[in-house]
Amino acid sequence: MWREAKIAFTDAITSVSCSVIPAHPWVYGLGQQTENGAYLSPVNAISYLAEKLAGTGGNAEVVIMMVAGQTHDSFMNSLNQLVDVFPSPAFTQVKRLAQSTAELAIEKMQIPAKYTAGLADALPLSIPTSRAALAAAAVKKAQEEAAAAVDIGALKQQLGDFSRLRDSLLGEIAGSLEELQGKSARAWVFTGSGDLATTLLELVKGIPLQSAVYSAAMMLTGDNLDGIKGMIHDLEPDVGA
Repeated sequence: MWREAKIAFTDAITSVSCSVIPAHPWVYGLGQQTENGAYLSPVNAISYLAEKLAGTGGNAEVVIMMVAGQTHDSFMNSLNQLVDVFPSPAFTQVKRLAQSTAELAIEKMQIPAKYTAGLADALPLSIPTSRAALAAAAVKKAQEEAAAAVDIGALKQQLGDFSRLRDSLLGEIAGSLEELQGKSARAWVFTGSGDLATTLLELVKGIPLQSAVYSAAMMLTGDNLDGIKGMIHDLEPDVGA
């Protein structure tokens, strides 16, 4: 069934193996491309995913996450929040393309800047031969340092530094998980399991925000999607839409 839910990580996160199918305005033959932007309604997005699912058959678990909006700003706001929590390639690609389209539209309305004299900013020069030479020099230096006499005091110092670095990295990893668990996003979700023919019937019922002109969705299918479903938290009745 379709419902609006909160997407957030928990301590019970597990790995998942699944098929992923995106649906967004830039999928070839799906969205509507115009001079003013790219558009895709939730109905067309879900119809596309339903066609993909119909060609599968059998039993499987299905999870779909979707964001949609009547305006580009509202759509991008929902998409940005979801990407912060769930930066799948399907959604990060849509974010990048949508931002590029919006920036291009703004640039078309701007007067080109006048030519100015001067040099470009200094950047590191990197060509294949120079990179190879630098790598060879680094290897040679490492070999020379390894061949030098071992200083026990220096070795103890390095071991101590390594231990402190390890503890620091482990702390950063734990902190990153806590930071992720503190983030959440709202999205429209669909979950189903068992016979795919039955799932298809439920999928096309009650598609949310049918009048929206911007949408992006991602469908995951597999034998066990508990790791993904554990990120989906139903909203409390008094939280509002």
